[in-house]
Amino acid sequence: MNFKLANALGRIVELKDRSTGAHTWRVTMYAQAMAEADRMPISEIMGFMLGAVLHDLGKIDVPGDILSKPAGLTPDEYRTMQCHPINGWARLRRLDVEDPFILNVVRSHHERMDGSGYPDGLHGKDIPIEARWFAVIDAFDAMTGQRPYRQGTGKDGAARAIADLEAHAGTWYEPRAVEVFKGLHDAGRLDSIL
Repeated sequence: MNFKLANALGRIVELKDRSTGAHTWRVTMYAQAMAEADRMPISEIMGFMLGAVLHDLGKIDVPGDILSKPAGLTPDEYRTMQCHPINGWARLRRLDVEDPFILNVVRSHHERMDGSGYPDGLHGKDIPIEARWFAVIDAFDAMTGQRPYRQGTGKDGAARAIADLEAHAGTWYEPRAVEVFKGLHDAGRLDSIL
């Protein structure tokens, strides 16, 4: 898969959920910065970034009234939202995408180290490493970015978001990924993205 096709698929999601476009751009830039900071091989950086572009592809299947709801979701709506990782993964498999970095980020970016995540309830090292790393990025952007149900905090809330990631390192998030992401924040490398 190449960036042109990935971006086209990402644009389809953005047409359904306007807030997804800016979110996708930011998490892709965070993914690139994080991968480069950890000196990933270029082939892995590309897969990681493509996974970032496509991580919310399954939201195509989530009703628009749920995606744009300006308040908390009901339990049924939340269960519907929780299907987006599997739906996105299945769409990519039907397109014959085989890159494990892309597939693992899309399917497992909501898994948590303690097994409390979704869709598969994976635990610790059973969660693919690229998904564990991307979970940190996605969580940070969820805390700082604009959402239909609240204003984004941007740079003003970044320190609080980093503190939250650190507080959950080892339970929800991969500790090394939190450490690398915090290093990027502390060095000011996230400022132009926020």
